[in-house]
Amino acid sequence: QVQLVESGGGWVQPGGSLRLSCAASDSIFSFVAMAWYRRAPGKQRDLVASITSADLTNYADSVKGRFTISRDNAKNTVYLQMNSLKPEDTAVYYCYTRTYRGAAYWGQGTQVTVSA
Repeated sequence: QVQLVESGGGWVQPGGSLRLSCAASDSIFSFVAMAWYRRAPGKQRDLVASITSADLTNYADSVKGRFTISRDNAKNTVYLQMNSLKPEDTAVYYCYTRTYRGAAYWGQGTQVTVSA
C-alpha cells in the first residue's frame, strides 16, 4: 500500500504562485509515473501534469507555460510549481501514481483557491 501526502495548497491572489508537494511512502523508482489531477467545483477530475520514470512530462493545455512538474528521487517527492495562477485554477489538487505492478493510488487532495 502506497501512501501519498499532498501539501502546499492554500489561498493566493491572481498572478501569484504556489508549490504543491506530494510525498510518497515508497520509492518513486517503483512508479511508472506520477501525476497531478484537479477537480474544480462541479466538474470532473482532470489531469494537470504528469512525469514518468524517464522524466518525460506532460501538461494540460490550460497550464502549459505556467505550471512545472518535477520530482526529487531522494525525497520520494513530486512537486507542482504553479505560477501566474488564475481564478480558474481553483480546485482540489490530487497526487496520483501507478506502480509497475499496475496498482494505482491517490492522495487525499489539497485545496488551491485563487481569488482577489
